[in-house]
Parts: sequence; structure tokens; C-alpha cells
Amino acid sequence: MGKTLIFGHKNPDTDTICSALAYADLKNKLGVPAEPARLGSVNKETQFALDYFKTEAPQRIETVDNDVSEVILVDHNEFQQSVDNIKDVRIAEVVDHHRISNFETSEPLYFRAEPVGCTATILNKMYKENKIEVTKDIAGLLVSAIISDSLLLKSPTCTKEDVDAAYELAEIAGINLEAYGLEMLQAGADLSDKSVAELLTMDAKEFSMEDAKVEIAQVNAVDTAKIYALQDEINPEIEKIINEKNLDLFLFVVTDILNNDSEVLALGNGKAKVEEAFHVRLDNNNRALLKGVVSRKKQIVTALTDAFTK
Repeated sequence: MGKTLIFGHKNPDTDTICSALAYADLKNKLGVPAEPARLGSVNKETQFALDYFKTEAPQRIETVDNDVSEVILVDHNEFQQSVDNIKDVRIAEVVDHHRISNFETSEPLYFRAEPVGCTATILNKMYKENKIEVTKDIAGLLVSAIISDSLLLKSPTCTKEDVDAAYELAEIAGINLEAYGLEMLQAGADLSDKSVAELLTMDAKEFSMEDAKVEIAQVNAVDTAKIYALQDEINPEIEKIINEKNLDLFLFVVTDILNNDSEVLALGNGKAKVEEAFHVRLDNNNRALLKGVVSRKKQIVTALTDAFTK
């Protein structure tokens, strides 16, 4: 029997990495051999969590090898966000908290998608449903994922289920939720060693919106002005990505983790859709401040999708 691989989306974030690790742990405890994997580099925020809970990062893959019999997707379902040969492999399960789009299989599967702020919240429930105890280290990984996706429970995507799970898991993990969470987010917001290319790709996702191809890259920062001081270098790099991928819009989102706002940079033929979606005017630098907007999933993708489908 071949292997089962569990992985999240490309340009992995903390939920993607930690959910793959946790679900592989649960599967193995249920007698199903499974290995976690990742589709990109580990960012500083995620590495902080892995180091704190003394956990190795999953293996990195570009494609699924022939000795893998099936895969399980966590924290994503859209094929353009997944492994390069996703259409050639059997998808056995999906556990996700995003919209369902561009997804099709030839066989039935277990598909669990819930409107919560984090995949880890769903996995915490799955441990309970299967009567498997969550260990200290796994609890730490799961709560780290919730902190990340909810910006320490401040994101509009955050639900009561996420809050309850976060405090429950923090107690098991032996951490102070607020103190640990702020330290983890600040570790991720340290972008001083990142090149412009890395800033634009470290957390980028591609979306289909009607007939348009849209890529949204998001970084968290303590000082957004430091990021946009590099705009003369950022613009040509974005134009290069637009041309290579034939995108209609590239939206660069710099989220202020202290004030819970985002300043965005929009380039491409579809940039007017940003003004339409958020009722703002792009300035001469093609930037706009989106007050109270921090969630790509719930606030940005939904608004842009509506604008492109009008």
C-alpha cells in the first residue's frame, strides 16, 4: 500500500504547516499511516511555533511521487493553490475553512469545510470526535495556527469556536495565549531580511474570479511604511509576476498587526475593481488604506469576487 501525504497550500502559513502536522498525528493514532508535507518554505512566524514546541517542519515537496497512493488536503481546496500535479493524484480527504472553488474529483471523498477562522479549530474537534487526546505539543501547534489565522482572535473571521478552542488548547500547551500570541506574531512581522521577491511570494494565493486571474499576496507588519519605502523595487517585480502568470490583478496587502488595518497596492488591468470592491480611491502610487480590513479570506477575496462578477 502506498503512502498518504497530508499538505496545505503553496506558500504555506502557520495554519497550513501546523494542520498538516496535527492531522498526520491524528491519522497515525487512528491506525492510518500518513506523512505531513509542505509546498514551500517555512516563514518566521511558523518557525517560531515549531521551535517553541520542538517540532520538525514537514518534508518539502514540489510534486506528489508515484509511491503516494492518496493525498489529504488541509487549509485549501483550490487546485491552483495546491501541488503542481494535483490533478494526477487521488484526493482522499479535504479539511478546510475557505470557499470551495475549482475543485473536482473522479471519486467520492471525505470533504469537511466549516465556516470557522482556522483549519486547526476543525482538527481540534476531530480529535474529540475520535476520542484521541491532544498532546501538549500538538495543542501548541493547533493554538499557534488559530492565533495566526485570527490575528490573536481579532480578525473578523474569528468565531466563538475559534476563541473557545484557542483558550482550551493554550491551557493544554501550557502557554499564556496573549503573551505567546503577540510574541509569535511579532516574530512573523520581522521582514527585515526579506527580499522584494520574497515579500511578494511568501504568502501569495491565486484566485479565479469570474473570468479573471487574481493573485493576492499578504504580509503582516508592525510598520507598513517600511515596506512601502521599497515600492520602486516592488512595482517592477509585481509587473513581472503579472506578465509571467497572465494575471488581471495583483494585490499586495500589507497588514498592520497593531492597528488592524491594511494598506494595499494594486497593479494590473483589473485594479479598478479594487476601488469598486472597497469604495476607495487608489492614490498616485496605486495604493489605498483599507480601514479594519485584515482578512484575505473573508474581507478581501469576497469583496473582489463580487466586484469581478458584476
